[in-house]
Amino acid sequence: MIKSDEALFEARLSRHIDELRWLYMELYDDETLFGELCSRMRDFALERTGALAERDSLREADPEWYKSRNLTGMMMYIDNFGGTLQGVCERLPYLEQAGVSCLHLMPFLNTVPGRSDGGYAVADFRTVRPDLGTMEDLEALTAACHEKGINVCMDFVMNHTSENHEWAQKARAGDAEYQSRYFLFDDPAIPAEYEKTVPQVFPTSAPGNFTFLPDLGQYVMTTFYPYQWDLNYQNPRVFNEMMYNYLYLANRGMDIIRIDAVPYIWKELGTDCRNQPKVHTIVRLMRMIGEIVCPSVILLGEVVMEPVKVVPYFGTIEKPECHMLYNVTTMCTTWHTVATKDTRLLRRQLDILCTLPREYVFLNYLRCHDDIGWGLDYAALQDWGMEEVAHKKYLNDYFRGLREGSRSRGELYNDDPASGDARLCGTTASLCGLETAETEAEIDLAVRLDLTLHAMVFMQSGIPMLYSGDEVAQLNDYTYKEDPQKADDSRYLHRGKMRWDLAGRAEDLSAPEGRIFQGIKKLEALREACPAFSVYADVWLLDTGDDGLLAIGRYAEKQKIIGVFNFTPEAKTITCPYDPGEFTDLLSGEQYTLEDLPIPAYGCRYMERKFTE
Repeated sequence: MIKSDEALFEARLSRHIDELRWLYMELYDDETLFGELCSRMRDFALERTGALAERDSLREADPEWYKSRNLTGMMMYIDNFGGTLQGVCERLPYLEQAGVSCLHLMPFLNTVPGRSDGGYAVADFRTVRPDLGTMEDLEALTAACHEKGINVCMDFVMNHTSENHEWAQKARAGDAEYQSRYFLFDDPAIPAEYEKTVPQVFPTSAPGNFTFLPDLGQYVMTTFYPYQWDLNYQNPRVFNEMMYNYLYLANRGMDIIRIDAVPYIWKELGTDCRNQPKVHTIVRLMRMIGEIVCPSVILLGEVVMEPVKVVPYFGTIEKPECHMLYNVTTMCTTWHTVATKDTRLLRRQLDILCTLPREYVFLNYLRCHDDIGWGLDYAALQDWGMEEVAHKKYLNDYFRGLREGSRSRGELYNDDPASGDARLCGTTASLCGLETAETEAEIDLAVRLDLTLHAMVFMQSGIPMLYSGDEVAQLNDYTYKEDPQKADDSRYLHRGKMRWDLAGRAEDLSAPEGRIFQGIKKLEALREACPAFSVYADVWLLDTGDDGLLAIGRYAEKQKIIGVFNFTPEAKTITCPYDPGEFTDLLSGEQYTLEDLPIPAYGCRYMERKFTE
């Protein structure tokens, strides 16, 4: 610890101390615990390695590093991809080959097999799952990634702990101090009052928001699953301790911390316990704590809500909260568009995104580890004759191959016959029809649709994120049904082990795997090379005159690119006479005008025009 390190910490603290104290005291009114928080922040700041401290300084000088056009992410399960943390380290050359510059490691902290919720039921925030490795292995991986220019992201589960966490075990043993860290009630009338206003997350597989504990004779709040106990952030000790866990993990070499289930963090009786104003206070505090202790680390918020509730988690330009948010709405609306061949809802939502401040950065993706929940704008769909319950059934039927013309294959998750609601699981390639394709023509259509959807993701402002296996057209993995610990969770359909035999065909342009792998690499290269893909570019939607087509315009530094995407299995022609001149398709190298532009079935174009004046 050298004096200059302490001086640097004090300088960073001084920039935020007034707001930090004001917000903390507004929540907790506890000067002693605030002083403890600041003291521990200093400890964590001085514990950062020389390499991380240097990373902090470089990124303080370039605070918009995460908005770079050369940032492409990939999310993966460690055991599926490399077996262990060391195994992932050995596979880093493959990630370089795939053009990945941001590695999102799915939950790897210690949990309980069979009661892990895919790792989101954390039993110890400072221990790696033993079968995956150790904290030393994690630090070795992050250091190796940094040497190769790869950023590392991890999940930070703030809303709850496993019932096997030390705090929960002490609470269960009757320790009142630890009981106060959760929502525990003797009187069943209190949980009953909560249930009147709090929606259920999993009404079929985990009904209700409370679980009765016979050994304690008490009810504990469990928003997600009975083995995940919700933390009580009205207790300042919970906030402080979780911030220490956050900083401990940041010091293991993380670049991005994904805050899981952000809207649920603050609970108050008489509310829906979602998106409460004090959630934003907590996220703002986290943002400042990070800027003081580890300014190279950014926050990615997981807010699976409608757009009007997502955007506030960016905070304001003056008082920012999350650096990035998931673009959940566009993801599920994209799959709606695949099923309906109707781009109207997608155009409406992308139009809204075009009006947001350019400082706001979304993480864009087609698929992730989770299911596809149909959180669509049903008010708009109703105007177009699509009723919510019937439309959800149509979408789920379509992607299971139960509708005429569909070659998709997926499975339902959390099917609720009473409400007609269900979510969908499946890999991108299987949902695009590659699993059922038999002829060369059918394979070609499935591959084209897959690449067109990826091309649309890369056309959007923000950071593209791939799901491991999608880059080599990995299909659904039905072997999860043979594992008793996974058989009841259909999300494992698209969480299969990495098929390294498919990756071996990544260079073979005669194979679907090679076509998709090389096609995505081309999209990455174009995005990095073209200024029009800057997050600060002008972006707008074009009227194609055809609801089966989507057209997005981008302009920056005298370069215009018009992306045109065909969501139908028929070849189309777009006519844009108001944009005369010759364009070059960056994907094929061919030249066209927009007055008579052919778009193949399930195909796309990246039409470029440069301006010399």
